[in-house]
Amino acid sequence: MRTIKRVAVLGAGTMGARIAAHFANAGIPVLLLDIVDAAAPDRNAVAKKGIEAARKQKPGAFFTDAAIALVQPGNFEDDLALLAECDWIVEAVVENLEIKQALFRKVEKVRREDAIVSTNTSGIPLAQLTAEFSPAMRRMFLGTHFFNPPRYLYLVEVIPTPDTDPDVIGFVSGFCGRRLGKGVVPCKDTPNFIANRLGSFWGGTVTKLTVEGGFTVEEVDALTGGLIGLPNSASFRLLDIVGVDVWAYVGKNLASLAAGDPWRDRFEMPAFLEEMLKRRMLGEKSGQGFYRRAGKGQIEALDLQTFEYKPQSKPVFADVEQARMIDDLPGRLRALVLSKDRAGAFLWRLFSDYCLYAAERIPEIADRVVEMDRAMRWGYGHSLGPFELWDALGFEATARRMENEGKVLPSAVVDMLSQGLPGFYRSYGKEYFDFAAREYKPVEPRPGVTVLRSTPEIKRNAGASLLDLGDGVLCLEFHSKMNTLGEDSFAMMYQAVEELAGDWEALVIGNQGTDFTAGANLMLVLMGAREGDWDELSLAIHRFQHANMALKYAPKPVVVAPFNRTLGGGCEIALHATRVQASAELYMGLVEVGVGLIPAGGGCKELILRWNDPKRAFEQIGFAKVSTSAEDARQMGLLTPQDCVSMNRDRLIGDAKALALSLAPTYVPRQPRQDIPVSGESGYALMKMGAWIAHQGGYITDYDKVVAEKLAHVLSGGRLTGEQKVSEEYLLGLEREAFLSLCGDQRTQARMEHMLKTGKPLRN
Repeated sequence: MRTIKRVAVLGAGTMGARIAAHFANAGIPVLLLDIVDAAAPDRNAVAKKGIEAARKQKPGAFFTDAAIALVQPGNFEDDLALLAECDWIVEAVVENLEIKQALFRKVEKVRREDAIVSTNTSGIPLAQLTAEFSPAMRRMFLGTHFFNPPRYLYLVEVIPTPDTDPDVIGFVSGFCGRRLGKGVVPCKDTPNFIANRLGSFWGGTVTKLTVEGGFTVEEVDALTGGLIGLPNSASFRLLDIVGVDVWAYVGKNLASLAAGDPWRDRFEMPAFLEEMLKRRMLGEKSGQGFYRRAGKGQIEALDLQTFEYKPQSKPVFADVEQARMIDDLPGRLRALVLSKDRAGAFLWRLFSDYCLYAAERIPEIADRVVEMDRAMRWGYGHSLGPFELWDALGFEATARRMENEGKVLPSAVVDMLSQGLPGFYRSYGKEYFDFAAREYKPVEPRPGVTVLRSTPEIKRNAGASLLDLGDGVLCLEFHSKMNTLGEDSFAMMYQAVEELAGDWEALVIGNQGTDFTAGANLMLVLMGAREGDWDELSLAIHRFQHANMALKYAPKPVVVAPFNRTLGGGCEIALHATRVQASAELYMGLVEVGVGLIPAGGGCKELILRWNDPKRAFEQIGFAKVSTSAEDARQMGLLTPQDCVSMNRDRLIGDAKALALSLAPTYVPRQPRQDIPVSGESGYALMKMGAWIAHQGGYITDYDKVVAEKLAHVLSGGRLTGEQKVSEEYLLGLEREAFLSLCGDQRTQARMEHMLKTGKPLRN
């Protein structure tokens, strides 16, 4: 049985250091080697600099600072012999064929015969890299193209050579999926593989249309971000992050390698990029690119005609603003491409060229539409891959419009039209159209991955559902906007516990949205406060509190599977679980003070129970601390040592189900606590003094101090005389009272309104 006990990463530049950091995040010791800087007294200075840069990266490359200890710095001159101790050697040096080949010659002399060797190259053909390899090393060699930053981007492209041992391919693919938490896409050894081939075409088309249509930087980014299901970094902002010089190199390299590509002109640099390179406008690394910071939070945008900066503007396209109101992404995209204004023309040309290009690349860069769609979703953060996009726009309507414009469709697409087929996918994505066989084939299940949209539904309301995960495990899924919590969620929580008392083994609470939950539905809270509907608000808080208590004292084990943003009420649900199966990427915290409130779903109570340290709870809640990862949440005390972590979020529900089933045979329901120690008046005075000091130091505002005193009142147990013991119900009553009191304050209402309008806290 092959195992990975130690990894070596060769190259401590931006990519190498971040790959090393992610192996460390997975608990794997890493040897990080780079050149010796003759000018530095420390021969490992270059590797150490890479580690420090990865640590300082925003957002950070390491889950916690503790993971840094797993990365051992070294250099190519003194430490190559240590490669004999490594099970996997990952090369990530500069994209230069001669440099890589020279390094591999040294590696081959010292590596173990059974050690895997891979390259992170994104542009050099593997056939060129392996030309001088021995047969033994060729069997153990493949491409493993991580996307930057490796911690956050899900994709890793696995590229075998004709000589790679199939067992090595299978092992690396499985290891990347399970241990490193990656979405693995098998690729052919073609220029830039899949994601960067399609991504480069997309970017090259954007720049071409920018020039032809006379669009500004701000206009293009307004059209190519969240509006169309792409990350908010959009196009030119993304190039600033990546580096204008890096993008230029990728395009130049691809144009050279893909000499026979009929769309090759999309990879050539436009004149404005050439000029930016001359002026060292390289993006964030040089302090200026398509955008630059002008001080006092002001952002300036580059004028592509004059190459001067001007205050960033907010473009307005009438049809776009109308389409923006459509929540359904496919519906919004269809409305956009039907628009007759210049924005609609831009997007139609971008989408149609991109979809057509992807279809023409089968079977050159991939045999199936599935891999191409996954590569763009997982590597570039697109909500839809090219074929999913074509289907969303309307398969037949889009194809006919292309034909009417004189475009030549691939023969497979023509066959699909002649057969009247619905699109590249059918049966809710369970089947894909195979270009070679000219028929639909099933999309094979991914091991360990549960897809909730394909799971049998038992009950449903507007905000939540109960699903049957199989093997006696029930699932409570939230599906409101941003998965915010309201009466629909609370009602389904109660129904879940009622169902659980029947013929079920366990309950999992999880979903597959963008975030686990952003917390309570703030709009409903604000409306209730503005209308003075105190009885309804009190009832809603009471319902949520006791829904959480029902989960905590359920007759069968309850496992909560949080991921990404798990804020406020979402954090409180997790705190009441029997166990938590968390995604490694977990941004969890009790953040209510940011809107002038305190946790009132049992969050204060649970921290008192968990820590018996009101000062610690006061600081964590009072400063609205949010974890930067699941391991950070564990250090913060929001996860227990018994809670588990899934590196691969796609496996989260499956892992949670397995954990729940493992708990079921020996599960004994807990009993409500009546003996919770609280600090009383002395604890209240201590916390109040802490708030006063923070206020005097300018760390909190006048109203923050008011909220802090309300929080102190709850955490001290209501300022009782001396230390006493109270019940959970007593503490829930204090939470509810403080929450309602703060809702009645105009300053809290102003904070809630500001958060709803801007997404940012108001410091009043």
